[in-house]
Amino acid sequence: MPVNSTDDVTEGKILLTEYDRLKEEQKARIGFRDNLLYFTLAAATAVVAITVQSGQFRLLLSVPVICLILGWTYLVNDEKVSAISYYVRDQLGPRLGELASTHGTMFGWEVYHRNVAGRTMRKRLQTAVDLFAYLVLPMVCTAAFWCSPTVQPLLALTSLVQTLALIVLGWQFLRRVER
Repeated sequence: MPVNSTDDVTEGKILLTEYDRLKEEQKARIGFRDNLLYFTLAAATAVVAITVQSGQFRLLLSVPVICLILGWTYLVNDEKVSAISYYVRDQLGPRLGELASTHGTMFGWEVYHRNVAGRTMRKRLQTAVDLFAYLVLPMVCTAAFWCSPTVQPLLALTSLVQTLALIVLGWQFLRRVER
Protein backbone atom coordinates (compact mmCIF):
# COMPACT_ATOMS: atom_id res chain seq x y z
CA MET A 1 0.00 0.00 0.00
CA PRO A 2 1.44 3.43 -0.95
CA VAL A 3 2.49 5.73 1.85
CA ASN A 4 0.54 8.73 0.47
CA SER A 5 -2.71 7.13 -0.51
CA THR A 6 -5.73 9.29 -1.24
CA ASP A 7 -7.27 7.94 1.98
CA ASP A 8 -4.78 10.12 3.88
CA VAL A 9 -5.95 13.29 2.10
CA THR A 10 -8.66 15.06 4.03
CA GLU A 11 -10.16 18.50 3.73
CA GLY A 12 -8.67 19.36 7.13
CA LYS A 13 -5.16 18.37 6.06
CA ILE A 14 -5.50 20.34 2.86
CA LEU A 15 -6.67 23.41 4.78
CA LEU A 16 -3.82 23.08 7.30
CA THR A 17 -1.35 22.79 4.43
CA GLU A 18 -2.88 25.90 2.87
CA TYR A 19 -2.51 27.68 6.23
CA ASP A 20 1.17 26.70 6.46
CA ARG A 21 1.88 27.95 2.92
CA LEU A 22 0.00 31.19 3.49
CA LYS A 23 1.92 31.90 6.69
CA GLU A 24 5.20 31.19 4.87
CA GLU A 25 4.19 33.63 2.14
CA GLN A 26 3.12 36.20 4.73
CA LYS A 27 6.44 35.89 6.56
CA ALA A 28 8.41 36.34 3.33
CA ARG A 29 6.32 39.34 2.31
CA ILE A 30 6.75 40.99 5.71
CA GLY A 31 10.53 40.61 5.48
CA PHE A 32 10.59 41.94 1.92
CA ARG A 33 8.26 44.84 2.78
CA ASP A 34 10.32 45.87 5.80
CA ASN A 35 13.57 45.71 3.84
CA LEU A 36 12.07 48.01 1.20
CA LEU A 37 11.96 50.79 3.78
CA TYR A 38 15.66 50.39 4.58
CA PHE A 39 16.57 50.18 0.90
CA THR A 40 14.54 53.32 0.13
CA LEU A 41 16.35 55.31 2.81
CA ALA A 42 19.75 54.00 1.66
CA ALA A 43 19.03 54.81 -1.99
CA ALA A 44 17.76 58.31 -1.20
CA THR A 45 20.78 58.98 1.00
CA ALA A 46 23.11 57.83 -1.79
CA VAL A 47 21.40 60.13 -4.31
CA VAL A 48 21.62 63.10 -1.95
CA ALA A 49 25.31 62.39 -1.28
CA ILE A 50 26.06 62.16 -5.01
CA THR A 51 24.10 65.36 -5.62
CA VAL A 52 26.03 67.25 -2.95
CA GLN A 53 29.37 66.00 -4.29
CA SER A 54 28.56 66.71 -7.94
CA GLY A 55 26.41 69.82 -7.55
CA GLN A 56 23.98 68.40 -10.14
CA PHE A 57 20.65 69.19 -8.49
CA ARG A 58 18.64 67.49 -11.23
CA LEU A 59 19.79 64.19 -9.71
CA LEU A 60 17.46 64.93 -6.79
CA LEU A 61 14.55 64.15 -9.11
CA SER A 62 15.55 60.50 -9.03
CA VAL A 63 14.56 60.31 -5.34
CA PRO A 64 10.82 60.71 -6.08
CA VAL A 65 11.08 57.99 -8.74
CA ILE A 66 12.81 55.67 -6.29
CA CYS A 67 10.23 56.41 -3.61
CA LEU A 68 7.29 55.99 -5.97
CA ILE A 69 8.45 52.60 -7.23
CA LEU A 70 9.53 51.24 -3.86
CA GLY A 71 6.61 52.84 -2.04
CA TRP A 72 4.11 51.24 -4.38
CA THR A 73 5.89 47.89 -4.00
CA TYR A 74 5.76 48.35 -0.22
CA LEU A 75 2.02 49.02 -0.36
CA VAL A 76 1.33 46.01 -2.59
CA ASN A 77 3.23 43.72 -0.23
CA ASP A 78 1.53 45.23 2.81
CA GLU A 79 -1.86 44.67 1.19
CA LYS A 80 -1.00 41.01 0.55
CA VAL A 81 0.17 40.54 4.14
CA SER A 82 -3.15 41.94 5.38
CA ALA A 83 -5.16 39.94 2.84
CA ILE A 84 -3.56 36.71 4.07
CA SER A 85 -4.42 37.64 7.65
CA TYR A 86 -8.03 38.44 6.73
CA TYR A 87 -8.37 35.22 4.74
CA VAL A 88 -6.98 33.09 7.56
CA ARG A 89 -9.19 34.82 10.12
CA ASP A 90 -12.42 35.09 8.10
CA GLN A 91 -12.34 32.10 5.74
CA LEU A 92 -9.80 29.42 6.59
CA GLY A 93 -10.23 29.48 10.37
CA PRO A 94 -14.02 29.12 10.31
CA ARG A 95 -13.85 26.33 7.71
CA LEU A 96 -11.39 24.39 9.86
CA GLY A 97 -13.49 25.13 12.95
CA GLU A 98 -16.51 23.57 11.29
CA LEU A 99 -14.53 20.49 10.32
CA ALA A 100 -13.14 20.14 13.84
CA SER A 101 -16.51 20.95 15.42
CA THR A 102 -14.89 23.54 17.67
CA HIS A 103 -16.78 26.39 19.22
CA GLY A 104 -13.82 28.72 19.68
CA THR A 105 -11.83 30.76 17.23
CA MET A 106 -9.31 28.88 15.12
CA PHE A 107 -5.95 30.62 14.70
CA GLY A 108 -6.64 32.98 17.59
CA TRP A 109 -3.48 35.00 16.97
CA GLU A 110 -5.07 36.47 13.85
CA VAL A 111 -7.68 38.10 16.10
CA TYR A 112 -5.73 38.51 19.34
CA HIS A 113 -2.86 40.64 18.01
CA ARG A 114 -5.33 43.15 16.57
CA ASN A 115 -6.66 43.91 20.06
CA VAL A 116 -3.35 44.36 21.92
CA ALA A 117 -3.02 47.62 23.84
CA GLY A 118 -1.19 50.32 21.91
CA ARG A 119 -1.74 48.74 18.50
CA THR A 120 -3.59 51.77 17.12
CA MET A 121 -0.78 54.11 18.18
CA ARG A 122 1.87 51.80 16.69
CA LYS A 123 -0.06 51.64 13.40
CA ARG A 124 -0.28 55.44 13.29
CA LEU A 125 3.42 55.82 14.03
CA GLN A 126 4.25 53.28 11.32
CA THR A 127 2.10 55.25 8.88
CA ALA A 128 3.99 58.42 9.85
CA VAL A 129 7.32 56.65 9.19
CA ASP A 130 6.04 55.35 5.86
CA LEU A 131 4.80 58.80 4.84
CA PHE A 132 8.13 60.33 5.82
CA ALA A 133 10.11 57.82 3.77
CA TYR A 134 7.87 57.65 0.72
CA LEU A 135 6.35 61.16 0.62
CA VAL A 136 8.14 63.76 2.75
CA LEU A 137 11.69 62.72 1.83
CA PRO A 138 11.10 62.86 -1.93
CA MET A 139 9.20 66.14 -1.57
CA VAL A 140 12.14 67.65 0.30
CA CYS A 141 14.39 66.58 -2.58
CA THR A 142 11.92 68.05 -5.06
CA ALA A 143 11.78 71.34 -3.15
CA ALA A 144 15.59 71.44 -3.04
CA PHE A 145 15.62 70.94 -6.81
CA TRP A 146 13.08 73.77 -7.26
CA CYS A 147 15.32 76.07 -5.19
CA SER A 148 18.43 75.20 -7.17
CA PRO A 149 19.85 77.51 -9.84
CA THR A 150 19.60 74.80 -12.53
CA VAL A 151 15.82 74.44 -12.89
CA GLN A 152 14.89 73.82 -16.52
CA PRO A 153 11.29 73.88 -17.81
CA LEU A 154 11.15 70.20 -18.77
CA LEU A 155 12.62 69.11 -15.45
CA ALA A 156 10.25 71.44 -13.59
CA LEU A 157 7.33 69.85 -15.42
CA THR A 158 8.70 66.39 -14.60
CA SER A 159 8.93 67.37 -10.93
CA LEU A 160 5.32 68.54 -10.95
CA VAL A 161 4.16 65.21 -12.40
CA GLN A 162 6.22 63.42 -9.75
CA THR A 163 4.62 65.57 -7.06
CA LEU A 164 1.15 64.58 -8.24
CA ALA A 165 2.16 60.91 -8.26
CA LEU A 166 3.57 61.29 -4.73
CA ILE A 167 0.28 62.80 -3.56
CA VAL A 168 -1.54 59.75 -4.95
CA LEU A 169 0.94 57.45 -3.20
CA GLY A 170 0.50 59.34 0.08
CA TRP A 171 -3.27 59.06 -0.26
CA GLN A 172 -2.89 55.30 -0.78
CA PHE A 173 -0.85 55.03 2.42
CA LEU A 174 -3.47 57.02 4.36
CA ARG A 175 -6.33 55.05 2.83
CA ARG A 176 -4.80 51.80 4.05
CA VAL A 177 -4.46 52.87 7.66
CA GLU A 178 -6.39 50.37 9.76
CA ARG A 179 -8.67 51.72 12.40
